[in-house]
Order: sequence, then structure tokens, then C-alpha cells
Amino acid sequence: MNLNQITLPVSDMPEAVSFYLKLGFIQIVDTPHYARFQCPEGDATFSLSLETDEFSNGAVIYFEHENLDEWVDELESRGVEFTQRPIDERYLWREAVLFDPSGNQIKLYWAGENRLNPPWRVEHKY
Repeated sequence: MNLNQITLPVSDMPEAVSFYLKLGFIQIVDTPHYARFQCPEGDATFSLSLETDEFSNGAVIYFEHENLDEWVDELESRGVEFTQRPIDERYLWREAVLFDPSGNQIKLYWAGENRLNPPWRVEHKY
């Protein structure tokens, strides 16, 4: 099994699309109520769905980049605002935090080997 995609709710599709294009994603579906993006590396995708009712999204979306600090600097030069610049977290990931225009929390990070093999890794299987 493999994770296909995540769909985020947004309140303003043109504003959200512009934001994710600014982050460097490749738009592969474009409708007034739905947009889908491919990550610049690999074949992972995520989508946006226009919501007309008020919503609250408690999910945190993570995007990984090996050169995190340089990526954050580049995004800031494009006008992207961060609530947290990259810092080393206690769980061995380096993370920056920002929110999209609809309030969805995004973390840009680099974890290296610790992403799949942290020192506390366990393997529970059915």
C-alpha cells in the first residue's frame, strides 16, 4: 500500500493555488473547485478542495527538502511568511512552520535518516 494524496480544504481557490505555486509545486489539475499538485521531486501529489462553509483543519502537512534552510530563504525572498524559521526539534527533525492562506498548517522539514529510522523506531505488524 502507498499513500496517494492528501486533500486540503481552502476558502479561496485562486489565492491558495497562487500560494502553492509560489512554494514550487506543479499544478496538474485546475478547476474552480478543485486543484491538484505534484511535488517537484518524486511522484507524491496533494490537492485543494474549495469549501464554502466555515471549516477548521487540524491536520499538519509536511513537505521534505534536503536543503531546508536554503529553501526557506528562497521562499522568504518570494514573500512567503513563516511563523517559525528552521530549528532543530527534539525528535531529530529540522522544521520551519507556515500557514497557507486558508489557515492550513504546513511544516517544511528535513529529517534525513531519522524520518524512517529514528533511534526509537518500532515495527508493529498485524
